Amino acid sequence: MSQRLIRLIWEELQRKPRQIAFAESCTAGAVAAALGKLPGISEYLCGSMVTYQESTKQEWLGVRATTLKKHTAVSSPVAIEMARGLLRRTPQADWGLAITGHLGPNAPEALDGRVYVAAARRRGKSRVELVAAECYHLSERTRLRRRTEAVAIVLDLLLELLANE
Repeated sequence: MSQRLIRLIWEELQRKPRQIAFAESCTAGAVAAALGKLPGISEYLCGSMVTYQESTKQEWLGVRATTLKKHTAVSSPVAIEMARGLLRRTPQADWGLAITGHLGPNAPEALDGRVYVAAARRRGKSRVELVAAECYHLSERTRLRRRTEAVAIVLDLLLELLANE
């Protein structure tokens, strides 16, 4: 994980203070942990929901059972519902970023090393707007390195969103 990336996010947050929350499946809280190394990050980081199981995605984030059944937990529609649900359940957050994927091993070939990331922002008190939904094929081969790569993808997106706001 690039310390430069973390520092740039910190600088953006200080320049334009925003409240951020994460919904993490395959990264198991590592996105929030990366930012949690910064003293004072609690001023900007609301928290992170680690939702591995489908039932937890449904109960904590409002992901619909029909979406999970139709697309599986490793899909763009689920990442989108995670990001939107996160903001609905974290009213103080301005930005919600979600990631779901399969880091392996033993992943179905079509899903091996694939992650889906979505970002939503709050517009006013009740409107939640989707601003990004992307699929990434991780280049790393081991689970641990893939997790590090996935965390960097989410943090890169966060930096881009904050810088372009």
